[in-house]
Amino acid sequence: MTQMISQTYDVKGGPKYGQTNVPKLRARLSAQGLDGFLVPHEDEYDNEYLPDCNERLLWVTGFSGSAGAAIVMTDRAAVFVDGRYTLQIRQQADGAIFDYCDLVDQGLHGWIEEHGKAGEKIGYDARLHSPASLDRLTTSAQRAGVELVSVDSNPLDEAWDDRPAAPMAAIIPQPAEFAGEEHTSKRERIGIAIERGGADAAVITAPPSIAWLMNIRGGDVSRSPLPLSAAILDKNGRATLFVAPEKLSSNTRSHLGNEIALRPEDEFAAGLAELKGKTVRVDADTASAWVFDRLTDGGARVQRLEDPVMRSKAAKNAAEVEGARQAHIRDGAAIVRFLHWLDTEAQSGNVDEIQAAQKLESIRKTLPELRDLSFDTISGAQGNAAFAHYRVSEESNLKLAKNSLYLVDSGGQYIDGTTDITRTVPIGTADADMRTQFTRVLKGHIALSMVRFPKGTTGTQLDILARLPLWEAGFDYDHGTGHGVGAFLGVHEGPQRIAKAPNSVALEPGMILSNEPGYYREDAFGIRVENLQVVTPAEAISGGERAMLGFETLTMAPIHQDLIITSLLTDAERAWMDSYHAEVRKRLMPLVDGEIADWLTAATEPLKD
Repeated sequence: MTQMISQTYDVKGGPKYGQTNVPKLRARLSAQGLDGFLVPHEDEYDNEYLPDCNERLLWVTGFSGSAGAAIVMTDRAAVFVDGRYTLQIRQQADGAIFDYCDLVDQGLHGWIEEHGKAGEKIGYDARLHSPASLDRLTTSAQRAGVELVSVDSNPLDEAWDDRPAAPMAAIIPQPAEFAGEEHTSKRERIGIAIERGGADAAVITAPPSIAWLMNIRGGDVSRSPLPLSAAILDKNGRATLFVAPEKLSSNTRSHLGNEIALRPEDEFAAGLAELKGKTVRVDADTASAWVFDRLTDGGARVQRLEDPVMRSKAAKNAAEVEGARQAHIRDGAAIVRFLHWLDTEAQSGNVDEIQAAQKLESIRKTLPELRDLSFDTISGAQGNAAFAHYRVSEESNLKLAKNSLYLVDSGGQYIDGTTDITRTVPIGTADADMRTQFTRVLKGHIALSMVRFPKGTTGTQLDILARLPLWEAGFDYDHGTGHGVGAFLGVHEGPQRIAKAPNSVALEPGMILSNEPGYYREDAFGIRVENLQVVTPAEAISGGERAMLGFETLTMAPIHQDLIITSLLTDAERAWMDSYHAEVRKRLMPLVDGEIADWLTAATEPLKD
């Protein structure tokens, strides 16, 4: 089973990393005849969350954020982050060693073009870069007269003398009652798609795709139940799984069966070489440049196409959707206990962000089906909530002060589903401005919940619905409106999403997405309302000509009525709110009792004028 891991609140990393580890890396650069080295946050598996042994960026810079990069030269260095981490980077990376740079507007490629010196040799580990990012880096290097050098041995790994061991968590079967389809059927079905696309085999490197395809789960990565591995799927449905044998019990080996060959992960390069002369499908967004290099150098014909597992994994089957429903009901009962606590004990003004997050985690831990959090809880009080992806630490920890807003974004990994919910709660009395902005955010949330749309519609085309009430008043938010969510897999899953950024993936029945518009006022407050919802066939519209799709809301938890200005809602919006709260009460009341049941009853009453 995946082990439940508690959240920590200290800010790991810090300037000492750069002071002690940059010299170690520079010594290895000199030994390899390099003038610099590229250090992306990404690891060999393109994970969102990294095992400790792959926290290379943290090791060299001290920066512990989830997105970033660095370049370390023998005489200078720079670290790159996006807008979420402009404060954190100055706390964690030593400004005497690193220049602070923008990850989005400049990035590694921009820095090389601007600061690279003709004749310099900058090394990179091809396992840590996608082909697209490497192409961009190569173009910038050529313009600067810099040579990019692919290294056989990563100098950072050589310098990391106390590097943690690779994770070896046990791999367990995902029961068919939750998976909804045997892995034999999945492999055969996707093998047919590979053949129809003109390929002999597909190389699959994304751990979530492997876990879904083979109905297995693991514990190598926190917050996501993933087994780190690689796979090759033949067009006939047979597969080879490259994985550390220590992770496989006799039960798991039996589950995988005779049609999945098992080889140690260090034989993956040899497995790629054996594809010589074959047409091989590989996803350039998830597989590293190293995989492409091995295939090309080995004589395979490479087909750059989307991971063939991704669309099937995204469109959940009936068992996966039902598992998500049940997980959200259980999770909703835990959230209700927490919201009751926020409305009672936490109203004192003496509770802080860490205590609140710990309280929520302690409640979730009472659920036997819980395997982990689905991400580190965002527990934001006062102005901290204005950072959309805020992570509380001992240094940043604030009180849930009187007459302020508290934003909590959290989720759980359950054996049958993955949850993600955000609620904004008043501590004391919210002022009129807070309530107005909350109501605008809520109106956008409701619009995206109620919409009916024809087949072929993308999330990009729906995004405006969630923003329109804010736009009409001159406001907006700077993050996406919705991301895909896995079935006891990653809380962030593609290829579907709802955002301003163009996305060509049409929404299909079974796809689970978040619905999370927000509003953030710097140094004041943050607001977000988030439910997960699944795409479903919608009831026919009277007089209409086309079959439509819609959303079923999965998340079950009250939305705080004290923050709603009812007069700003339309009749349809009020009806949606009342209907949603009635469903919440129906689903959750059997799971609570006493004063919590009384609180739930009051929290789900029809809206009042």
